[in-house]
Amino acid sequence: MAVSELPRVKTKTYTIDDVWAMECDPVNEGRYFYLIDGELLEEPMPNWTHAKLAMLIGHLLLSYVRPRKLGEVTVEPGMHPQHSRHTLLMPDIAFLRYDRLPDSPPEVYMPTMPDIAVEIKSPSNSMAQLRRKARTYLQHGATLVWLVLPEQSAVEEWQVGDDEKLRRRLVERAGALEGGTALPGFELKLSLLFPPDDNGEDHAS
Repeated sequence: MAVSELPRVKTKTYTIDDVWAMECDPVNEGRYFYLIDGELLEEPMPNWTHAKLAMLIGHLLLSYVRPRKLGEVTVEPGMHPQHSRHTLLMPDIAFLRYDRLPDSPPEVYMPTMPDIAVEIKSPSNSMAQLRRKARTYLQHGATLVWLVLPEQSAVEEWQVGDDEKLRRRLVERAGALEGGTALPGFELKLSLLFPPDDNGEDHAS
């Protein structure tokens, strides 16, 4: 007896135009969406620790970038690959070199991926979600991705190796992040992000 296949459930493939329409709908006020290969996903609301770290990392990057006129540092920009309308990410902090900026500001989303993308883990994020984002950034032109892990007082750094394979390493509080080819000379000591309190306890909880 032949076994008949069940009909497959059709799922919609979303584009950046769909996301823009959703974000303009008052029903979705306060919600943040992103896309990976046409799959619609939603960002969690950032908590207090997340917001403080985003402000601090953005400030440290901007303090290095602006005097040297190296590029732009932004918070939560919508960014998609130039030749794809099915992937749209919103890094917590992004650095984009001036030579990669479009001639005029985009009306909606930036049609390029950042040179450096920073994603800060919220309690509701899984590492699988964050690592999927890291791979997507790098596959579409980013040079560095920093996954900031407040609960571990650490950062998981992602980049493309000389063999074109994706590489990741865990940088703990005693270590530092470097800008590499994306931002030569930049260094961020993690002790600035995760200082111990007056009792010597971890800053992050």
